[in-house]
Order: sequence, then C-alpha cells, then structure tokens
Amino acid sequence: MVESIGAWWMWAGFFALVLAMIAVDLLLLGGKTAHKVTLREAAGWSVVWVVMALLFNAALWWHLDGTAGREIANEKSLEFLTGYVIEKSLAVDNIFVWLVIFSYFAVPAEFQRRVLLYGVLGAIVMRTVMVFAGAWLISEFHWILYFFGLLLLATGVKMLIFADKQPDLEANPALRWMRKHMKVTDNFHGERFFIISKGVRYATPLFLVLVLVEITDLIFAVDSIPAIFAITSDPFIVLTSNVFAILGLRAMYFLLKDVADRFHLLKYGLAFVLMFVGTKMLIVDFYKIPVLLSLAVVGTIIGLSVVASLIWTKPRSTPSLQLSANKE
Repeated sequence: MVESIGAWWMWAGFFALVLAMIAVDLLLLGGKTAHKVTLREAAGWSVVWVVMALLFNAALWWHLDGTAGREIANEKSLEFLTGYVIEKSLAVDNIFVWLVIFSYFAVPAEFQRRVLLYGVLGAIVMRTVMVFAGAWLISEFHWILYFFGLLLLATGVKMLIFADKQPDLEANPALRWMRKHMKVTDNFHGERFFIISKGVRYATPLFLVLVLVEITDLIFAVDSIPAIFAITSDPFIVLTSNVFAILGLRAMYFLLKDVADRFHLLKYGLAFVLMFVGTKMLIVDFYKIPVLLSLAVVGTIIGLSVVASLIWTKPRSTPSLQLSANKE
C-alpha cells in the first residue's frame, strides 16, 4: 500500500483546481483566436503560475500543521518545493527541443500556443498515469529505486556528452512513419490539425508538430518523474509538484523562446542535476541526503549554470533547421 498524505478530498480538490486553472489558461492566455503571445503576457502568466504553486504549498503546510504537526508540515512542504524546482528546471530542456521542432517546421508564432496547450494537457494525463504506476512499483519492488537511479545517472551523463548536439528531426522514426502513412498538406491551415479536401482527410503540418511535442513530453517525463521520486515517495507530493510545474510551462516557453540561446550552458547544469538526483537515489539505503540540502544543491547548480551562461555569452546564430514541413 502506497503511503500518502493525500486524503480523497485533497485529491478531488487538487484535480478540480487543475481543471479550473486549465480553463482560465485556455480562456485568458490566448483566448479563442490565434495570436502571437507577447513577452509581457507570457511574463505575467509565468508569475501567476509560480504564485499559484507557492500558495498551494502554503495551504498544504497550513493543513498539515493543524492535522499532522509542525514537523510533518515542514517536511512535506519542503518536499513539494524541491520537487517543483527540479521539475521546473528540467522542463527548460523541453523548451529547447520545442524550439527546434517549431523552427524545423517554421511554425508561425500565432499557431504555437494551441500546440503547446494540447501538449501540456497530454503531459498532465501521461504524468498522472506514470506517477501512480511509479508509486506502485516502488511500494512493491524497492529495488526499482536503483533502476531509476541508474536511469537518471545515465541520462545525466548522456546529456552532458551531447549537450551541444541538436536533435535530428529528419531521422525521427515517428516523423518518418507519419510522412509515409499519412496524407499531409504542404501548408498550414490556421490552427487546424486536419482538413477535408475533395472528400479526402489530410493532416496539416501542425498535427505532425503536435505528435512530436507529445512524444517529447513523454520522453522527458521518464527522467523528471523518477527525479522527484528521489525526493519523496508520496504520490500526492510527486504529482502536485509535477503538475504545477507543467501548468506554467507554456507561458515559460513564450517567455524564454527569444533568449533561450543566452542560456547555452544550462543544459550542462541540468545534466549535473540529473546525475546528483540519480546518485541520491542509488545511495538512499546507505545515506539519505536531507531534502533541504538537495534543494540547495539543485538551486546552486542551476544558478551557477545561468550565471555562467550570461558571463560567457554564446554568439547568436540563425537556426539551421527552418525547413518546410514537407521536406523529403
């Protein structure tokens, strides 16, 4: 049985809150018409999502302080904050890949927001399933922690080695399969994923982009979810911290997309974060690194990589992957 602080009403309240936040995001961050999200709009909503996460954590602390005691309240709220920071940091790598995908297909800025909306919704569903599956596996098979630890350590080393290498979308098997088995239009048709022309259904390039974004979310979830399980095995803390980080991901993309190349050393920082978390998971039966220390280490690594990126600025270059969606 998986132990969790989350009572049934807390789970129900959390999912109700998420649905309400998604509805607000859908109606206010972009509305019903295609338009380019401005820097001011993205910055405002980025702040809103961070504040919402902190308010949720404060409410969680207040509830636990009154029901379980100050020690438990401090422990669980710190676990939430650490998990949130880790997930928020690792999500930056999503943004780098999204930039490559949008550049490769030359997706107009006003069409990107709808793809990312569905991408975020898909990520929430996938990660909810993976969190419950991961919590069950850990409760039934303790040795799975070592597998997760080795996975994170190997991923961190791989990211460190290939930090400067751009994804080769032309060789992506999913993209090649879709081009071979689907009828795809040469041009975009607004925000539509499919069109009917002369009685034949065609996918638009925007649908191919959506599929690649969802696949990217799934791949990164395989890294980020075990990383939070290294902090806590409580599925309520893992899922809530994960989802709150994801909810602000779309706004963070529009905030950082024009300056992402300024943080060219951040990928090295993320690699070291994964390696640290993987090591923490591997030695958990011998020494349990305090959550506060983990938060300090992760924050320091990310902070140093950001500062180093700003000091050693990488020359801006024109993206080399702005190819048409029907390139053969």
